[in-house]
Amino acid sequence: MKLRSRLSPARLLWFALGLSALALGALGTVLPLLPTTPFMLLAAFAFARSSQRLHDWLLGHRVFGPLIQDWRAHGAIGRRAKILGLISIAAVLLLSVAMNTPPWILGIQVVVLGLSATFIASRPSPPPNAVRDGGTDS
Repeated sequence: MKLRSRLSPARLLWFALGLSALALGALGTVLPLLPTTPFMLLAAFAFARSSQRLHDWLLGHRVFGPLIQDWRAHGAIGRRAKILGLISIAAVLLLSVAMNTPPWILGIQVVVLGLSATFIASRPSPPPNAVRDGGTDS
């Protein structure tokens, strides 16, 4: 009963969104078609509005924390994340070609994946001296 009194309907929705995004982001670490970083950014955003404890945990996470902090501070994607993202995009497209996917679906994939790759490649890299403080800004 105490949990219900502490979580308003809006906070409960933000919390559910955060958990869902966290789960999808975690799956994205092992599934090539599912991105990790956007879901972790969404989870941090949602937890900032619902659970300070989970928000702080996510920002302090050794893998996901730096991605989120680089994005917040600099709108940046680290070099390793960019390379892995672009390799994943190319692998998905090559897999679709190898599976003899219909041309109209390949066309859609080329457009969507091309736009995604352009976005990833166009983001700056974080400065080499970037200080990550685990701050709570959203």
